[in-house]
Amino acid sequence: MPPAPRRPLRAALAALCLCAGPAAANDVTMAFGEKIPPFCFPETNSGIEIEVISAALAHRGHVLKPVYYPFARIPVAFKAHVVDSAMTDLGQDMLAAGAWYGDPAVTYDNVFISLRERKLVIRKPEDLRGLTVISFPGAAKRYPEWLGPVQKAGHYYEQNDQGLQVTTLNMGRYDLVLSDRNIFKYFMLLQSRNKAVRLKPVTEHGFVKLNPMDYRTVFWNRQIRDDFNAGLKHIKDNGQFDAIYRKYLGKAEH
Repeated sequence: MPPAPRRPLRAALAALCLCAGPAAANDVTMAFGEKIPPFCFPETNSGIEIEVISAALAHRGHVLKPVYYPFARIPVAFKAHVVDSAMTDLGQDMLAAGAWYGDPAVTYDNVFISLRERKLVIRKPEDLRGLTVISFPGAAKRYPEWLGPVQKAGHYYEQNDQGLQVTTLNMGRYDLVLSDRNIFKYFMLLQSRNKAVRLKPVTEHGFVKLNPMDYRTVFWNRQIRDDFNAGLKHIKDNGQFDAIYRKYLGKAEH
């Protein structure tokens, strides 16, 4: 008589495989910028981007551990392997260094912004000739066709604190701000609450077609990248992604 099948053992092994999941859970350190409301609030580890990435990683058990840097130091910290991942490459190609790019978690819709009273028209790079531009760090590497000549002329400046962009534009110190439209609106709203400040109307100038692939998280570990992508799809499918946007912006502007 043949031996009886070992069903209890098989069942136990199957259960073990199911519990193990696709990969072991990890704490994932990620480099973020210091001041990017409403996307990142370092003092509370909250904000649209923090919460979207955290939820995506949590889908397969990973725990996001944000580490905050001045914007320009994000790729430096990542390339030095000080962190496991970074919110962006700041225009530097990390594939050659052996890193893995995730799917876009959030979208930054960058536009030029001017004071309406200036009546500026920005449609092509040549329209920036003679104008001063203040931007977030790394923009010149991302938009060299537009900002390269401005930088060469000595009219290009970068500022990590994007709240100061609103202030300096309003004071007329620069002709144009290059910023994500939601970030700029957020800081305008904050400053409008100060009755001593009179904010002038502004005009937005779209200058490039929005490409979500311009801004992606990057990882050293391929499996964690894959888990992140799976989690991002999951929270988009179940509505959590849109709920996070609505929490901060009132509607899903992404």
